Amino acid sequence: MGRIIQLSKNVINQIAAGEVIERPSSVVKELVENSIDAGAKKITIDLSNECRNIRVADNGSGIFPDDIILAFSKHATSKIKTGEDLYNIKTMGFRGEALASIISISKLTCITRTKDSDTGIKVECENSEVKQAKTGCAVGTIMEIKDLFYNLPARLKFLKSVKTEYAYVSELIQSLALVNNSIAFELKNNGKTTIKTTGQGDLSIVMKELFQEDISKNFKKVERTDNISGLKIYGFVSKPNYTRASKKDYYMYVNSRIVKCPVIQKSIDTVYKNLIPNLRHPFIVLNLEIPPEDVDVNVHPTKKEVRYKNTNQIFNFIYSAVNEALSEKEIKIFLKNQTDNAPQMRLVENKPFDEVSESDKDTILIESGCSIDELFRQTQKKLETVKEFPKKIYEPPKQQSFVNQEKFIQPILREEDVIIGQYKKTYILIEKEEGLEIVDQHIAEERYIYEQLKRTKNIDSQLLFVSDVIEISPTDKEILETNREKLCKFGYEIDFLSDNEAIFRKIPQILSKISPKEILADILEHISGDIDNIEEQILITTSCKAAVKANTYLNPFQMQEIIRNWRTCEMPYTCPHGRPISHIIEHKDLAKFFQRNK
Repeated sequence: MGRIIQLSKNVINQIAAGEVIERPSSVVKELVENSIDAGAKKITIDLSNECRNIRVADNGSGIFPDDIILAFSKHATSKIKTGEDLYNIKTMGFRGEALASIISISKLTCITRTKDSDTGIKVECENSEVKQAKTGCAVGTIMEIKDLFYNLPARLKFLKSVKTEYAYVSELIQSLALVNNSIAFELKNNGKTTIKTTGQGDLSIVMKELFQEDISKNFKKVERTDNISGLKIYGFVSKPNYTRASKKDYYMYVNSRIVKCPVIQKSIDTVYKNLIPNLRHPFIVLNLEIPPEDVDVNVHPTKKEVRYKNTNQIFNFIYSAVNEALSEKEIKIFLKNQTDNAPQMRLVENKPFDEVSESDKDTILIESGCSIDELFRQTQKKLETVKEFPKKIYEPPKQQSFVNQEKFIQPILREEDVIIGQYKKTYILIEKEEGLEIVDQHIAEERYIYEQLKRTKNIDSQLLFVSDVIEISPTDKEILETNREKLCKFGYEIDFLSDNEAIFRKIPQILSKISPKEILADILEHISGDIDNIEEQILITTSCKAAVKANTYLNPFQMQEIIRNWRTCEMPYTCPHGRPISHIIEHKDLAKFFQRNK
């Protein structure tokens, strides 16, 4: 073994660069984040020479002349001063490593001026050596990198193709533009603009500028604040019928910092679990704001990993916010005799909704499939101007199943729901203002039954006096015995005649017309492959079996009932298996096909 020596400054910086600078996009990230920290309102990035030449120009605050040499030194930064500042980080950068690492693996020229300086400063760096001179320039900073990795041929060898490396940069700028929507970004490749945003401070506008124009109709807005914990989340999530094949379009941020956060990802995946098909993923843009002292961003040199003081709180907050955003159930209460100070709410008598007097219906208008007490609980928080609420509005009979609860409040068809008829005895056709809506009758009713079963505590069962003997395997028996209580909770009671024979004593009332053999086969098929999620699979199986089947003739009244019920669903986009429920052929497309748009 050789003697121990002190490494040179340049070698030390090259070693550090291996952690901070992986590829051209890493350089762009560090420089653009510096521009953001400098308060820039316009940032232009131009790449050339196979992404090895990088120019980043901004109109930010610039670098003070006295600080310019220090800016390129190792662990020199304006972002923090003491160790305590690490627990209150409010900027993108803070380590003071980026510029020192970049000048060790490239030839860098920096031109910068502050508003208080009459002239600018031009700095040239190569092999960690820094030279400076005065120059004329506008307020702001221009960083120009040439021949990235020119002195690290091994690193050059591991770069991907030019298209791939540029794609990394493009995805990065998209991510930064989404969360910094008050900044105008422009990305150029060899002088040709590929990304341009206007910096109007509106996330929906930036999404349209970066993606397709009509993207807004496929998204739901997420916005929630918890004043006690200081948590706030804002952004958009795609409807369950608008999915992607990968998680590439998970744009996640913590305090406007791009992160790879398993907690956020897990909360999103949990919400969508029974809304989208397997191997499909939503499109999300979410920024979580959290008090800096409750999150640690000093985990990894790339600053993409974070740790939370209270992980469960973060998970539940995000889950609730996204779940609420995706809910389609609109509940409206209109109050009579409303004054600015104290709106009044009169009691509704204990009777079915269709027997409530017209004056009471004028007092409380309900566009929902839930009972009145559920409605009151859901809207109580929203009526902030109400000084005093009545202690009780309505109390339905106890142990009421969802089937019987329908008599208390009948959901209503939307005014625009004009049912034309049935196609192939499988699809219900609805005329809407924007076009023709096609609804799968089985999936629509399955979603409705699933949601009703999920929120019901007592599912009505039917006792079977005579039941077929069903052959099962010893493994099946073990699964059923282990989960006997869970099956009983959802209305199933099974007895075992032997290790290979079983009979149903009870089944859910809504499955009274289904063959017990068919029911058990479906239960076993689903729960045996998902031991950790058995209750959910039982619910899904039950709702699927109870729903009207495809290729079944429906009269107009039956079609209306299915659509009416489906409209009350909180998540009306897909069935519990993730299949889409409806599809709209827009009128403009029909008109275009028949050449009626002239």
